[in-house]
Amino acid sequence: MADKAQIQEAIKIQGEVVRKLKSEKASKEQIDEEVAKLLELKAQIGGDDGKHQFVLKTAKGTRDYNPKQMAIREKVFNTIIGCFKRHGAETIDTPVFELKETLTGKYGEDSKLIYDLKDQGGELLSLRYDLTVPFARYLAMNKITNIKRYHIAKVYRRDNPAMTRGRYREFYQCDFDIAGQYDGMIPDAECLKIVHEILSELDLGDFRIKVNDRRILDGMFAVCGVPDEKFRTICSTVDKLDKMPWEEVKKEMVNEKGLSEEAADQIGEYVSMQGGMALAERLLEDQKMSQSKQACAGLSDIKLLFSYLQLFQVTDKVVFDLSLARGLDYYTGIIYEAILTQAGVAPVSTEAQNGAPAEESVSVGSVAGGGRYDGLVGMFDPKGRKVPCVGVSIGIERIFSIMEQKAETSAEKIRTTEVQVMVASAQKNLLEERLKLVTELWNAGIKAEVMYKKNPKLLSQLQHCEESGIPLVAILGEQELKDGVVKLRVVATREEVDISRADLIDEVRRRTSEA
Repeated sequence: MADKAQIQEAIKIQGEVVRKLKSEKASKEQIDEEVAKLLELKAQIGGDDGKHQFVLKTAKGTRDYNPKQMAIREKVFNTIIGCFKRHGAETIDTPVFELKETLTGKYGEDSKLIYDLKDQGGELLSLRYDLTVPFARYLAMNKITNIKRYHIAKVYRRDNPAMTRGRYREFYQCDFDIAGQYDGMIPDAECLKIVHEILSELDLGDFRIKVNDRRILDGMFAVCGVPDEKFRTICSTVDKLDKMPWEEVKKEMVNEKGLSEEAADQIGEYVSMQGGMALAERLLEDQKMSQSKQACAGLSDIKLLFSYLQLFQVTDKVVFDLSLARGLDYYTGIIYEAILTQAGVAPVSTEAQNGAPAEESVSVGSVAGGGRYDGLVGMFDPKGRKVPCVGVSIGIERIFSIMEQKAETSAEKIRTTEVQVMVASAQKNLLEERLKLVTELWNAGIKAEVMYKKNPKLLSQLQHCEESGIPLVAILGEQELKDGVVKLRVVATREEVDISRADLIDEVRRRTSEA
Protein backbone atom coordinates (compact mmCIF):
# COMPACT_ATOMS: atom_id res chain seq x y z
CA MET A 1 0.00 0.00 0.00
CA ALA A 2 1.91 3.05 -1.36
CA ASP A 3 0.11 5.62 0.81
CA LYS A 4 0.92 3.70 3.96
CA ALA A 5 4.57 3.44 2.93
CA GLN A 6 4.68 7.21 2.30
CA ILE A 7 3.16 7.95 5.70
CA GLN A 8 5.63 5.58 7.40
CA GLU A 9 8.51 7.39 5.67
CA ALA A 10 7.05 10.74 6.83
CA ILE A 11 6.79 9.32 10.39
CA LYS A 12 10.47 8.34 10.23
CA ILE A 13 11.51 11.84 9.08
CA GLN A 14 9.28 13.56 11.65
CA GLY A 15 10.69 11.29 14.38
CA GLU A 16 14.17 12.52 13.47
CA VAL A 17 12.99 16.14 13.69
CA VAL A 18 11.66 15.52 17.23
CA ARG A 19 14.85 13.70 18.33
CA LYS A 20 17.02 16.54 16.96
CA LEU A 21 14.99 19.19 18.79
CA LYS A 22 15.24 17.23 22.05
CA SER A 23 19.01 16.80 21.68
CA GLU A 24 19.34 20.54 20.97
CA LYS A 25 17.20 21.27 24.07
CA ALA A 26 14.70 23.33 22.05
CA SER A 27 11.77 25.04 23.79
CA LYS A 28 8.97 22.83 25.16
CA GLU A 29 6.42 24.56 22.87
CA GLN A 30 8.53 23.81 19.77
CA ILE A 31 9.01 20.16 20.74
CA ASP A 32 5.29 19.77 21.60
CA GLU A 33 4.34 21.19 18.21
CA GLU A 34 6.55 18.72 16.32
CA VAL A 35 5.45 15.80 18.55
CA ALA A 36 1.81 16.70 17.74
CA LYS A 37 2.64 16.49 14.00
CA LEU A 38 4.24 13.08 14.58
CA LEU A 39 1.16 11.83 16.46
CA GLU A 40 -1.10 13.05 13.65
CA LEU A 41 0.95 11.09 11.09
CA LYS A 42 0.80 7.97 13.29
CA ALA A 43 -2.96 8.40 13.66
CA GLN A 44 -3.34 8.31 9.86
CA ILE A 45 -1.97 4.77 9.79
CA GLY A 46 -4.31 3.65 12.55
CA GLY A 47 -3.90 0.84 15.08
CA ASP A 48 -3.57 -2.88 14.44
CA ASP A 49 -7.35 -3.29 14.28
CA GLY A 50 -7.57 -0.70 11.51
CA LYS A 51 -9.24 1.90 13.79
CA HIS A 52 -8.24 5.55 13.55
CA GLN A 53 -6.02 6.48 16.51
CA PHE A 54 -7.08 9.46 18.57
CA VAL A 55 -4.54 12.29 18.82
CA LEU A 56 -4.19 13.60 22.36
CA LYS A 57 -3.33 17.28 22.07
CA THR A 58 -4.84 20.67 22.81
CA ALA A 59 -6.03 22.73 19.84
CA LYS A 60 -3.49 25.06 18.23
CA GLY A 61 -2.98 28.24 20.23
CA THR A 62 -4.55 26.86 23.43
CA ARG A 63 -3.14 25.22 26.55
CA ASP A 64 -4.03 23.33 29.71
CA TYR A 65 -3.16 24.71 33.14
CA ASN A 66 -1.96 22.41 35.91
CA PRO A 67 -2.83 23.03 39.60
CA LYS A 68 0.46 24.90 40.24
CA GLN A 69 -0.16 27.21 37.26
CA MET A 70 -3.76 27.75 38.35
CA ALA A 71 -2.61 28.69 41.87
CA ILE A 72 -0.38 31.42 40.39
CA ARG A 73 -3.18 32.51 38.06
CA GLU A 74 -5.72 32.76 40.91
CA LYS A 75 -3.27 34.88 42.91
CA VAL A 76 -2.92 37.27 39.95
CA PHE A 77 -6.70 37.41 39.44
CA ASN A 78 -7.27 38.12 43.14
CA THR A 79 -4.82 41.02 43.07
CA ILE A 80 -6.46 42.51 39.98
CA ILE A 81 -10.04 42.00 41.21
CA GLY A 82 -9.05 43.47 44.61
CA CYS A 83 -7.83 46.62 42.84
CA PHE A 84 -10.96 46.90 40.67
CA LYS A 85 -13.19 46.53 43.74
CA ARG A 86 -11.12 49.06 45.68
CA HIS A 87 -12.03 51.56 42.96
CA GLY A 88 -15.74 50.81 43.29
CA ALA A 89 -16.32 48.57 40.26
CA GLU A 90 -19.14 46.04 39.93
CA THR A 91 -18.96 43.06 37.56
CA ILE A 92 -21.00 41.75 34.61
CA ASP A 93 -20.82 38.78 32.21
CA THR A 94 -21.79 38.46 28.53
CA PRO A 95 -22.12 35.45 26.18
CA VAL A 96 -18.96 33.92 24.71
CA PHE A 97 -20.42 34.42 21.21
CA GLU A 98 -22.20 37.41 19.72
CA LEU A 99 -24.18 38.01 16.53
CA LYS A 100 -21.60 38.37 13.77
CA GLU A 101 -22.94 41.82 12.84
CA THR A 102 -22.26 43.03 16.42
CA LEU A 103 -18.53 42.47 15.97
CA THR A 104 -18.16 43.35 12.27
CA GLY A 105 -16.43 46.63 11.47
CA LYS A 106 -15.32 47.45 15.03
CA TYR A 107 -11.69 46.30 14.93
CA GLY A 108 -10.19 47.79 11.76
CA GLU A 109 -7.58 45.57 10.12
CA ASP A 110 -7.84 43.06 12.99
CA SER A 111 -11.37 42.02 11.91
CA LYS A 112 -9.86 39.17 9.89
CA LEU A 113 -8.91 37.50 13.19
CA ILE A 114 -12.54 37.02 14.34
CA TYR A 115 -13.68 33.38 14.67
CA ASP A 116 -16.94 32.85 12.76
CA LEU A 117 -19.14 29.95 13.89
CA LYS A 118 -21.00 27.59 11.57
CA ASP A 119 -24.67 28.55 11.14
CA GLN A 120 -26.50 26.25 13.58
CA GLY A 121 -30.03 27.57 13.41
CA GLY A 122 -30.61 30.79 11.58
CA GLU A 123 -28.16 33.10 13.34
CA LEU A 124 -24.70 34.04 12.09
CA LEU A 125 -22.50 34.05 15.17
CA SER A 126 -18.86 34.83 16.01
CA LEU A 127 -16.76 34.20 19.10
CA ARG A 128 -16.07 37.43 20.98
CA TYR A 129 -12.77 39.09 20.04
CA ASP A 130 -12.55 41.30 23.13
CA LEU A 131 -14.77 42.38 26.04
CA THR A 132 -15.20 46.02 24.99
CA VAL A 133 -17.59 45.60 22.04
CA PRO A 134 -19.87 43.21 24.00
CA PHE A 135 -19.83 45.80 26.84
CA ALA A 136 -20.93 48.57 24.46
CA ARG A 137 -23.68 46.31 23.08
CA TYR A 138 -24.78 45.54 26.68
CA LEU A 139 -24.99 49.27 27.55
CA ALA A 140 -27.00 50.14 24.43
CA MET A 141 -29.33 47.14 24.80
CA ASN A 142 -30.08 47.86 28.48
CA LYS A 143 -30.16 51.68 28.06
CA ILE A 144 -27.44 52.09 30.71
CA THR A 145 -25.84 55.55 30.71
CA ASN A 146 -23.37 55.19 33.57
CA ILE A 147 -21.60 52.24 35.16
CA LYS A 148 -18.16 51.38 36.50
CA ARG A 149 -17.61 47.71 35.75
CA TYR A 150 -14.97 45.03 35.46
CA HIS A 151 -15.25 41.86 33.39
CA ILE A 152 -12.83 38.93 33.37
CA ALA A 153 -13.47 36.30 30.70
CA LYS A 154 -11.98 34.40 27.77
CA VAL A 155 -11.77 35.90 24.29
CA TYR A 156 -10.85 34.29 20.95
CA ARG A 157 -8.60 35.36 18.07
CA ARG A 158 -7.79 33.44 14.90
CA ASP A 159 -4.23 34.65 15.21
CA ASN A 160 -0.97 32.88 14.43
CA PRO A 161 -0.16 31.76 17.95
CA ALA A 162 3.29 32.41 19.43
CA MET A 163 2.92 30.49 22.68
CA THR A 164 6.44 31.34 23.88
CA ARG A 165 5.58 35.06 23.72
CA GLY A 166 2.21 34.65 25.45
CA ARG A 167 0.13 34.91 22.26
CA TYR A 168 -2.79 32.47 22.18
CA ARG A 169 -6.00 31.89 20.25
CA GLU A 170 -7.97 31.56 23.49
CA PHE A 171 -7.01 33.77 26.41
CA TYR A 172 -8.38 35.76 29.31
CA GLN A 173 -8.91 39.51 29.31
CA CYS A 174 -9.36 41.59 32.45
CA ASP A 175 -11.23 44.79 31.64
CA PHE A 176 -12.14 47.81 33.75
CA ASP A 177 -14.34 50.51 32.20
CA ILE A 178 -16.06 53.70 33.31
CA ALA A 179 -19.12 54.68 31.24
CA GLY A 180 -20.91 57.98 31.72
CA GLN A 181 -20.84 61.74 31.18
CA TYR A 182 -18.25 63.14 33.60
CA ASP A 183 -15.86 66.07 33.75
CA GLY A 184 -12.84 65.65 31.49
CA MET A 185 -9.91 63.39 32.31
CA ILE A 186 -10.96 62.40 35.86
CA PRO A 187 -12.06 58.82 34.93
CA ASP A 188 -9.16 58.61 32.42
CA ALA A 189 -6.64 59.44 35.16
CA GLU A 190 -8.22 56.84 37.47
CA CYS A 191 -7.75 54.13 34.79
CA LEU A 192 -4.04 54.96 34.67
CA LYS A 193 -3.87 54.93 38.48
CA ILE A 194 -5.40 51.42 38.42
CA VAL A 195 -2.76 50.18 35.95
CA HIS A 196 -0.05 51.69 38.16
CA GLU A 197 -1.49 50.01 41.29
CA ILE A 198 -1.84 46.57 39.69
CA LEU A 199 1.64 46.49 38.13
CA SER A 200 3.21 47.78 41.36
CA GLU A 201 1.35 45.23 43.51
CA LEU A 202 2.21 42.29 41.23
CA ASP A 203 5.88 43.31 41.45
CA LEU A 204 6.73 42.39 37.85
CA GLY A 205 9.71 44.73 37.58
CA ASP A 206 10.01 48.23 36.17
CA PHE A 207 7.27 49.49 33.86
CA ARG A 208 6.32 52.55 31.87
CA ILE A 209 2.83 53.74 30.87
CA LYS A 210 2.76 55.46 27.47
CA VAL A 211 -0.04 57.97 26.87
CA ASN A 212 -1.25 59.65 23.67
CA ASP A 213 -4.55 60.87 22.20
CA ARG A 214 -6.27 59.77 18.99
CA ARG A 215 -7.11 63.44 18.23
CA ILE A 216 -3.42 64.38 18.47
CA LEU A 217 -2.59 61.57 16.03
CA ASP A 218 -5.35 62.58 13.60
CA GLY A 219 -4.34 66.24 13.85
CA MET A 220 -0.70 65.29 13.29
CA PHE A 221 -1.63 63.21 10.22
CA ALA A 222 -3.68 66.13 8.85
CA VAL A 223 -0.92 68.76 9.26
CA CYS A 224 1.67 66.33 7.84
CA GLY A 225 -0.40 65.92 4.66
CA VAL A 226 -1.97 62.47 5.12
CA PRO A 227 -5.24 62.21 3.13
CA ASP A 228 -8.34 61.73 5.37
CA GLU A 229 -9.14 58.28 3.97
CA LYS A 230 -5.64 57.05 4.94
CA PHE A 231 -5.75 58.12 8.63
CA ARG A 232 -6.79 54.71 9.98
CA THR A 233 -4.44 52.63 7.82
CA ILE A 234 -1.45 54.94 8.56
CA CYS A 235 -2.42 54.79 12.24
CA SER A 236 -2.20 50.98 12.24
CA THR A 237 1.29 51.28 10.65
CA VAL A 238 2.46 53.77 13.33
CA ASP A 239 1.14 51.24 15.90
CA LYS A 240 3.94 48.87 14.77
CA LEU A 241 6.69 51.19 16.02
CA ASP A 242 7.09 49.16 19.21
CA LYS A 243 7.93 46.09 17.11
CA MET A 244 9.68 47.59 14.05
CA PRO A 245 12.33 50.31 13.54
CA TRP A 246 11.22 53.64 12.02
CA GLU A 247 12.89 52.82 8.66
CA GLU A 248 10.64 49.76 8.18
CA VAL A 249 7.53 51.63 9.35
CA LYS A 250 8.32 54.45 6.90
CA LYS A 251 8.85 51.91 4.09
CA GLU A 252 5.40 50.39 4.79
CA MET A 253 3.78 53.85 4.78
CA VAL A 254 5.40 54.87 1.48
CA ASN A 255 5.62 51.59 -0.48
CA GLU A 256 2.53 49.70 0.74
CA LYS A 257 0.17 52.48 1.86
CA GLY A 258 1.09 55.00 -0.88
CA LEU A 259 2.02 57.91 1.41
CA SER A 260 4.40 60.59 0.10
CA GLU A 261 7.94 60.45 1.45
CA GLU A 262 7.70 64.06 2.63
CA ALA A 263 4.56 63.32 4.71
CA ALA A 264 6.20 60.20 6.20
CA ASP A 265 9.31 62.20 7.21
CA GLN A 266 7.17 64.85 8.92
CA ILE A 267 5.33 62.11 10.84
CA GLY A 268 8.74 60.65 11.77
CA GLU A 269 9.78 63.91 13.46
CA TYR A 270 6.68 63.95 15.68
CA VAL A 271 6.51 60.24 16.60
CA SER A 272 10.07 60.38 18.01
CA MET A 273 8.90 62.81 20.72
CA GLN A 274 8.32 61.71 24.32
CA GLY A 275 7.78 63.71 27.49
CA GLY A 276 5.18 64.96 29.92
CA MET A 277 3.13 68.09 30.52
CA ALA A 278 5.96 70.30 29.19
CA LEU A 279 5.89 68.50 25.83
CA ALA A 280 2.11 69.03 25.55
CA GLU A 281 2.63 72.76 26.25
CA ARG A 282 5.41 72.94 23.66
CA LEU A 283 3.28 71.22 20.99
CA LEU A 284 0.38 73.63 21.65
CA GLU A 285 2.80 76.38 20.51
CA ASP A 286 4.10 74.27 17.58
CA GLN A 287 3.61 76.08 14.27
CA LYS A 288 2.08 73.05 12.50
CA MET A 289 0.23 71.32 15.35
CA SER A 290 -1.46 74.53 16.50
CA GLN A 291 -3.23 74.68 13.10
CA SER A 292 -5.27 71.59 14.04
CA LYS A 293 -8.24 72.16 16.39
CA GLN A 294 -8.40 68.41 17.01
CA ALA A 295 -4.73 68.19 18.02
CA CYS A 296 -5.05 71.26 20.30
CA ALA A 297 -8.08 69.72 22.07
CA GLY A 298 -6.10 66.49 22.61
CA LEU A 299 -3.01 68.35 23.85
CA SER A 300 -5.08 70.42 26.32
CA ASP A 301 -6.57 67.17 27.67
CA ILE A 302 -3.08 65.64 28.01
CA LYS A 303 -2.08 68.67 30.13
CA LEU A 304 -5.18 68.25 32.32
CA LEU A 305 -4.55 64.49 32.58
CA PHE A 306 -0.99 65.04 33.83
CA SER A 307 -2.22 67.49 36.48
CA TYR A 308 -4.52 64.73 37.87
CA LEU A 309 -1.82 62.09 37.55
CA GLN A 310 0.42 64.26 39.75
CA LEU A 311 -2.31 64.25 42.42
CA PHE A 312 -2.62 60.45 42.04
CA GLN A 313 1.20 60.20 42.49
CA VAL A 314 1.84 58.17 39.32
CA THR A 315 3.74 60.59 37.03
CA ASP A 316 7.03 58.76 37.77
CA LYS A 317 5.91 55.97 35.41
CA VAL A 318 3.79 57.85 32.82
CA VAL A 319 5.21 59.29 29.58
CA PHE A 320 3.43 61.23 26.82
CA ASP A 321 4.59 59.35 23.69
CA LEU A 322 3.52 60.52 20.23
CA SER A 323 4.41 57.15 18.66
CA LEU A 324 1.65 55.34 20.59
CA ALA A 325 -1.20 54.62 18.18
CA ARG A 326 -3.17 51.49 19.22
CA GLY A 327 -4.69 50.07 16.03
CA LEU A 328 -8.29 49.53 17.09
CA ASP A 329 -10.81 51.67 15.22
CA TYR A 330 -13.08 52.55 18.13
CA TYR A 331 -10.73 54.84 20.14
CA THR A 332 -11.70 58.53 20.05
CA GLY A 333 -9.50 60.28 22.63
CA ILE A 334 -6.87 59.34 25.21
CA ILE A 335 -5.06 56.04 24.56
CA TYR A 336 -2.46 54.33 26.75
CA GLU A 337 -0.32 51.24 27.00
CA ALA A 338 1.77 49.84 29.85
CA ILE A 339 5.12 48.35 28.86
CA LEU A 340 7.32 46.23 31.09
CA THR A 341 10.97 47.25 30.86
CA GLN A 342 13.90 45.12 31.93
CA ALA A 343 14.96 45.35 35.55
CA GLY A 344 17.26 48.23 36.37
CA VAL A 345 15.85 50.68 33.83
CA ALA A 346 15.27 54.03 35.47
CA PRO A 347 11.86 55.73 35.31
CA VAL A 348 11.25 58.43 32.70
CA SER A 349 14.19 60.87 32.87
CA THR A 350 13.82 64.59 33.55
CA GLU A 351 14.93 65.39 29.99
CA ALA A 352 12.10 63.15 28.74
CA GLN A 353 9.63 65.05 30.90
CA ASN A 354 10.71 68.25 29.14
CA GLY A 355 10.18 66.91 25.66
CA ALA A 356 13.55 65.44 24.69
CA PRO A 357 13.67 61.77 23.57
CA ALA A 358 13.47 59.50 26.59
CA GLU A 359 16.40 57.28 27.50
CA GLU A 360 16.44 53.95 25.76
CA SER A 361 14.95 51.02 27.63
CA VAL A 362 14.52 47.41 26.66
CA SER A 363 10.85 46.60 26.18
CA VAL A 364 9.58 43.15 27.13
CA GLY A 365 6.07 43.69 25.85
CA SER A 366 2.79 45.42 26.55
CA VAL A 367 0.93 44.23 29.66
CA ALA A 368 -2.02 46.63 29.66
CA GLY A 369 -3.71 48.98 27.24
CA GLY A 370 -6.83 51.02 26.77
CA GLY A 371 -8.31 54.38 26.01
CA ARG A 372 -11.41 56.49 25.47
CA TYR A 373 -14.10 55.27 23.07
CA ASP A 374 -16.99 57.73 23.14
CA GLY A 375 -18.69 56.59 19.91
CA LEU A 376 -18.92 52.81 20.33
CA VAL A 377 -22.17 52.59 22.34
CA GLY A 378 -23.84 54.98 19.86
CA MET A 379 -23.05 52.52 17.04
CA PHE A 380 -25.44 50.07 18.70
CA ASP A 381 -28.09 52.47 19.99
CA PRO A 382 -31.10 52.71 17.60
CA LYS A 383 -31.26 56.48 18.21
CA GLY A 384 -27.47 56.88 18.10
CA ARG A 385 -27.34 58.07 21.74
CA LYS A 386 -23.72 58.27 22.82
CA VAL A 387 -22.40 57.06 26.15
CA PRO A 388 -18.83 58.28 26.76
CA CYS A 389 -16.56 55.43 27.89
CA VAL A 390 -12.96 54.97 28.97
CA GLY A 391 -11.36 51.71 29.98
CA VAL A 392 -8.30 49.54 30.38
CA SER A 393 -7.55 45.91 29.63
CA ILE A 394 -4.91 44.07 31.65
CA GLY A 395 -2.83 41.58 29.61
CA ILE A 396 -3.28 38.70 31.98
CA GLU A 397 -1.55 36.04 29.83
CA ARG A 398 1.71 38.00 29.60
CA ILE A 399 1.58 38.77 33.31
CA PHE A 400 0.85 35.14 34.07
CA SER A 401 3.85 33.97 31.96
CA ILE A 402 6.16 36.32 33.89
CA MET A 403 4.77 35.20 37.27
CA GLU A 404 5.20 31.57 36.25
CA GLN A 405 8.85 32.15 35.29
CA LYS A 406 9.45 33.95 38.58
CA ALA A 407 7.89 31.05 40.51
CA GLU A 408 10.14 28.54 38.74
CA THR A 409 13.31 30.44 39.62
CA SER A 410 12.33 31.10 43.22
CA ALA A 411 12.75 28.47 45.92
CA GLU A 412 9.31 29.27 47.39
CA LYS A 413 6.91 26.33 47.21
CA ILE A 414 3.55 27.03 45.59
CA ARG A 415 0.53 25.62 47.40
CA THR A 416 -2.16 24.26 45.09
CA THR A 417 -4.76 23.76 47.84
CA GLU A 418 -5.82 25.87 50.81
CA VAL A 419 -6.25 23.04 53.34
CA GLN A 420 -5.58 24.38 56.85
CA VAL A 421 -5.62 21.16 58.83
CA MET A 422 -5.26 17.43 58.17
CA VAL A 423 -7.24 15.08 60.42
CA ALA A 424 -4.93 12.11 61.11
CA SER A 425 -4.92 9.07 63.38
CA ALA A 426 -2.04 7.50 65.26
CA GLN A 427 -3.62 4.01 65.54
CA LYS A 428 -5.80 1.62 63.57
CA ASN A 429 -9.61 1.46 63.51
CA LEU A 430 -10.19 5.19 64.00
CA LEU A 431 -11.71 5.99 60.58
CA GLU A 432 -15.13 6.83 62.08
CA GLU A 433 -13.57 9.20 64.61
CA ARG A 434 -11.54 10.92 61.89
CA LEU A 435 -14.66 11.36 59.75
CA LYS A 436 -16.60 12.81 62.74
CA LEU A 437 -13.81 15.31 63.46
CA VAL A 438 -13.34 16.38 59.83
CA THR A 439 -17.11 16.94 59.62
CA GLU A 440 -16.97 19.23 62.69
CA LEU A 441 -14.20 21.23 61.01
CA TRP A 442 -16.00 21.45 57.66
CA ASN A 443 -19.22 22.54 59.39
CA ALA A 444 -17.25 25.34 61.08
CA GLY A 445 -16.00 26.53 57.68
CA ILE A 446 -12.45 25.25 58.18
CA LYS A 447 -10.62 23.82 55.15
CA ALA A 448 -9.76 20.30 56.23
CA GLU A 449 -8.77 16.98 54.70
CA VAL A 450 -8.66 13.33 55.66
CA MET A 451 -6.90 10.41 53.97
CA TYR A 452 -9.18 8.00 52.08
CA LYS A 453 -7.83 4.89 53.81
CA LYS A 454 -9.20 2.96 56.76
CA ASN A 455 -5.85 2.61 58.50
CA PRO A 456 -3.25 4.97 57.03
CA LYS A 457 0.22 5.08 58.59
CA LEU A 458 0.85 8.23 60.64
CA LEU A 459 4.09 8.85 58.74
CA SER A 460 2.23 8.79 55.39
CA GLN A 461 -0.27 11.32 56.73
CA LEU A 462 2.49 13.64 57.98
CA GLN A 463 4.42 13.34 54.70
CA HIS A 464 1.29 14.32 52.76
CA CYS A 465 1.05 17.49 54.88
CA GLU A 466 4.68 18.39 54.19
CA GLU A 467 4.31 17.80 50.44
CA SER A 468 1.03 19.75 50.21
CA GLY A 469 2.06 22.58 52.55
CA ILE A 470 -0.77 21.84 55.03
CA PRO A 471 0.27 23.78 58.18
CA LEU A 472 -1.55 21.80 60.92
CA VAL A 473 -2.37 18.18 61.76
CA ALA A 474 -5.12 17.21 64.21
CA ILE A 475 -4.03 13.77 65.49
CA LEU A 476 -6.47 11.36 67.14
CA GLY A 477 -5.48 8.35 69.23
CA GLU A 478 -7.28 6.17 71.75
CA GLN A 479 -5.81 8.11 74.68
CA GLU A 480 -6.82 11.47 73.14
CA LEU A 481 -10.39 10.20 72.65
CA LYS A 482 -10.55 9.12 76.32
CA ASP A 483 -9.22 12.50 77.50
CA GLY A 484 -11.49 14.50 75.13
CA VAL A 485 -8.52 16.19 73.48
CA VAL A 486 -6.86 16.37 70.06
CA LYS A 487 -3.09 16.49 69.55
CA LEU A 488 -2.46 19.51 67.30
CA ARG A 489 0.85 19.32 65.47
CA VAL A 490 2.52 22.25 63.67
CA VAL A 491 4.00 20.71 60.53
CA ALA A 492 6.83 23.27 60.09
CA THR A 493 8.22 23.10 63.67
CA ARG A 494 6.90 19.60 64.62
CA GLU A 495 5.76 20.97 67.99
CA GLU A 496 2.69 19.22 69.42
CA VAL A 497 0.13 20.46 71.91
CA ASP A 498 -3.00 18.85 73.40
CA ILE A 499 -6.13 20.94 72.76
CA SER A 500 -9.55 20.15 74.20
CA ARG A 501 -12.02 19.05 71.52
CA ALA A 502 -14.28 22.01 72.36
CA ASP A 503 -11.45 24.53 71.77
CA LEU A 504 -10.02 22.95 68.60
CA ILE A 505 -11.95 25.06 66.08
CA ASP A 506 -10.96 28.36 67.77
CA GLU A 507 -7.34 27.22 68.05
CA VAL A 508 -7.13 26.25 64.34
CA ARG A 509 -8.67 29.60 63.37
CA ARG A 510 -6.24 31.50 65.61
CA ARG A 511 -3.16 29.70 64.29
CA THR A 512 -4.15 29.88 60.61
CA SER A 513 -5.07 33.59 60.82
CA GLU A 514 -1.65 34.32 62.34
CA ALA A 515 0.01 32.44 59.47
